[in-house]
Amino acid sequence: MSKYYLNYLDELESEAIYILREVWAQFQNPVILFSGGKDSILVTHLAKKAFYPSKIPFPLLHIDTGHNFPETIQFRDALIKELDLRLIVGSVQKSIDTGRVSEEKGKNATRNALQITTLLDAIESNKIDCAIGGGRRDEEKARAKERFFSHRDDFGQWDPKNQRPELWNLLNGNHFDGEHFRAFPISNWTEMDVWNYIKREDIKIPSLYLAHQREVVWRSNSWIPVSEHLKLEENEKIQTKKIRFRTLGDITITGGIESEADTLEKIVAEVAAMKQTERGNRSDDKRSETAMEDRKRLGYF
Repeated sequence: MSKYYLNYLDELESEAIYILREVWAQFQNPVILFSGGKDSILVTHLAKKAFYPSKIPFPLLHIDTGHNFPETIQFRDALIKELDLRLIVGSVQKSIDTGRVSEEKGKNATRNALQITTLLDAIESNKIDCAIGGGRRDEEKARAKERFFSHRDDFGQWDPKNQRPELWNLLNGNHFDGEHFRAFPISNWTEMDVWNYIKREDIKIPSLYLAHQREVVWRSNSWIPVSEHLKLEENEKIQTKKIRFRTLGDITITGGIESEADTLEKIVAEVAAMKQTERGNRSDDKRSETAMEDRKRLGYF
């Protein structure tokens, strides 16, 4: 890795730490949105650096769909214990049981969109005024419309045409009661930046990101992992493949890629040669051309 690139990672780290400290300075009750994926793990690591030697001063909020990878939950719980943090869990299953949302039906059913109601309920009940996310501008075109401090109205909705300007390093977190913000400290990072930084800092990640043998089925041009939540079609055949995941979501919608990348060095090399975006294997993004933006307008991550 070149000296220039090391300096560039230092600049990205410094910018992210500045934004995290601004969140703590401007808001009363912020949280980190934690999914167990690499980006939320990275944000948590940066928050640890931002407030060292004190511990991270705000809790982690996880929206639990009930369709998680078991490895993700195990990693989450171990990290919470290691960092001695408070964990807030919003349960999609509870939202279903109480009639707040209705379960989708069919082969391609997912609980992904159901997270919106659960997230907004958790924000309201816990009086959260800023939720820090791991969204990056290169990840999906709707992400590129976000600011570092992204305003949400009193219904939790996002209007991409009504975002506040951010001149130089001035961030405006003023809001009325009932409104809140999403903060995105790693907006300017790329997938390659994330992996190079994880490698440099030796950050622990779930084994799902490393190539390993797993039972899968081929669906929607992706290898979908077999689980108790997957409904097989008659023509679908379970196979064992060596795969890894570039992004983590519900186990029912997160497709893997065939890969030999079982170390961080190999992941960096593989990502450098990739022509498809990391969310290209997420079936929830394939529902329409504006699937992500439509969800975000309603309050999605």
